[in-house]
Amino acid sequence: MPERAAPRTGYPEGMDAEAESGNAEREAHDACRRAVERLRAADVRTEALAEFVPSERKLLWRKAATMREQGEVWRIGPLLLDTDGRLYVAGRATRAAERPRPSYQSESREERRDIAAAALKGGFAAGTAVDFDAVPIPLDGSPMPPDSPVVRAGDAYRVRWHPTAPIATAPTLAAFLEDRVGLLVDPPIGST
Repeated sequence: MPERAAPRTGYPEGMDAEAESGNAEREAHDACRRAVERLRAADVRTEALAEFVPSERKLLWRKAATMREQGEVWRIGPLLLDTDGRLYVAGRATRAAERPRPSYQSESREERRDIAAAALKGGFAAGTAVDFDAVPIPLDGSPMPPDSPVVRAGDAYRVRWHPTAPIATAPTLAAFLEDRVGLLVDPPIGST
C-alpha cells in the first residue's frame, strides 16, 4: 500500500498552529514595546494607574476611600499602555482633588467628588489624572476580559472600538498602536 502524504495544514514545513499562536503573542508584545519606546522618546505625558480601595467601617470609625498607586500609563483610545508594555482596558478616570463640602445636587456628583478625594488621599498631587478600574489584557492566548476592545482573531490580535464592530475590519494591534501613538507623538496642528 502506498504511503499517504501528510495532510496540508497551510503552515510552512516545521510550523504548526501552536507556532502561529506564539507569533501572534510575540508580535503583540513587540508592538507594545515599540509603542512604549516611541512614547518615552517623545516624552509624552503619562497618567497614574491606581487601584480604588473603597471606604470601610471598622467598629465605630469609618476609614475613608483611597487609591493605591500601580504605575504610570498612556491612554491610547480605549486602552491603557503601562511603561512596562502591558495593556489594560481603560476603566474610569478622575483628577485628584480636595473634597468640597457636600452640595447634595446629585448622588453621582458626590460620588465623583469622593473618588477625586480618594485619589488625593492616596498620595497623588492635586490635578493629577488617575486611571482606575482598569482591567489587564492578557497577550498570552488566555481568554480576554468581557467587552475587551482587543480580540484574538486567527493569527493576530485586533482592536475594535465597539464590541459589535466586525473583527474582519478591525486593525491589528500593531497597526492600531502605530497609528494612535503617532497621533500622541506628533499631534495634528490645532489639536492641542
